[in-house]
Amino acid sequence: MHSNGVKDKKNLGKDVRSWTATLPLALTESWSGMIASWRFSLKLRTSRHELQWDPTAVRTIRRQLKNILSSHPYLQQSVSPFPYPSMEGYSDIRIHEPGADVQLSQDEQELIHHIQEAAAEANRSNVTRTQAYLDCYVSHPELHWALLAHMVSRNAGWNMSDLKGGLMSDLMDPTFTSNLYLFLERCNALIFQDAYPQLLLYIHSRKKGKPLFHLLPHFHVSSFMTPFWEQFWQDQGSSLLTVGLIINEQNYIEGRVARHPFYRQHILQDPFFRMHELTRLNQIVFPLGQVHQTESGASPAQKPLSPARPLAGLTLPKFDDLSIRIKAGRSLYALLFGYEEIYRAVLAFARSTKHQGSRAEYWPALFTPTLEQAMNHGHEGFDLITSEWLPGGQRLYSPQLEEIWKDETPEPIPRYDWYQGRAMFRHIRKPLRPLLPDITHAHRAALEKTSIVHDVSDPFERRH
Repeated sequence: MHSNGVKDKKNLGKDVRSWTATLPLALTESWSGMIASWRFSLKLRTSRHELQWDPTAVRTIRRQLKNILSSHPYLQQSVSPFPYPSMEGYSDIRIHEPGADVQLSQDEQELIHHIQEAAAEANRSNVTRTQAYLDCYVSHPELHWALLAHMVSRNAGWNMSDLKGGLMSDLMDPTFTSNLYLFLERCNALIFQDAYPQLLLYIHSRKKGKPLFHLLPHFHVSSFMTPFWEQFWQDQGSSLLTVGLIINEQNYIEGRVARHPFYRQHILQDPFFRMHELTRLNQIVFPLGQVHQTESGASPAQKPLSPARPLAGLTLPKFDDLSIRIKAGRSLYALLFGYEEIYRAVLAFARSTKHQGSRAEYWPALFTPTLEQAMNHGHEGFDLITSEWLPGGQRLYSPQLEEIWKDETPEPIPRYDWYQGRAMFRHIRKPLRPLLPDITHAHRAALEKTSIVHDVSDPFERRH
């Protein structure tokens, strides 16, 4: 044991000297990368799409939302978003929802049951949810939120796979890893559970040729959303509906996850979470188009693919701030639908690349979903700084989700309407396009940062 400890310390010193020697190269790369990112952002911004935004429709919705509050005074009372102090004992708390006690026809009852079954089946895992969102968008492209949700859900899946990938799995305590997975999975599943029935109800309304939004309360959808769907039915204002859904879904998980005592104590306040947040957890990336061949035009069999498939996206400063999450959602929407080239390239990626949760889906020259083809020598940071890509058999392990995580049984959740006042009115505003949509260099730099931490961490600690 003593000799192994000495050897580990010698290896640690060697690791530190190795990556320290590459710092000048890293700084040069960082500067050139920022310039390249700025130039590419200018290119992405050349073809803009003006997001539809009707101020009259906004005023109409605000007025209807005020009427909802005045018509149902109980909504203005304080309702605890986490009625129980721990995950245990969570029950299906139900608070009266407007319209939920209206007599339904046989057809309406059957439709509700059908949608509930379809939502439960599609909510099996991150993989099935992500596909369901894309299917909604492809069949009804006016549902802009569905494509945005598809891409954000892909990012959630990549973050989940990181937890058992080649870098983060060595750095985190196994108990925290499991808790963080449950946190990510619960956010992902709850948003889907709330939003997907809304999308299906709209699709069935289109089939019937009449709005069916009076059924929203039967899916425990917040009263906040009814005016948005009714307005959307009239004018097909995709941007306003998307903003409404962004506000609604972030509020939906605010009390049930972000402010829940269990997750605050075991995830959001844990130093490991801050470390993970500072690496890649807080980056939302949208891969653009197909994997490009090398400049020489050589085939992948002759020369490795460049990992530099461009990425659009942004960095979320802090997850546990509701306003920041809503603002980030609006920015991501404006980035996706406000720039023509980004929209076309993201849609091409989404339609051509099956989501399985591995980062090899967008950077196959840096990541592999196969453990046997992954590096495991503790010098990942050095290799990433000194090489544009990694050779076959020596790439970072990024597994597919269904190979490393089992499907989670949905837990009962508290039923309550988060909409209890006018605090969210200020978020009903036109989304603004980010000025620097490219995040390619920043994403790779975050990867290098994680790998350096991995390299210089105590090898003995990593093994235990």
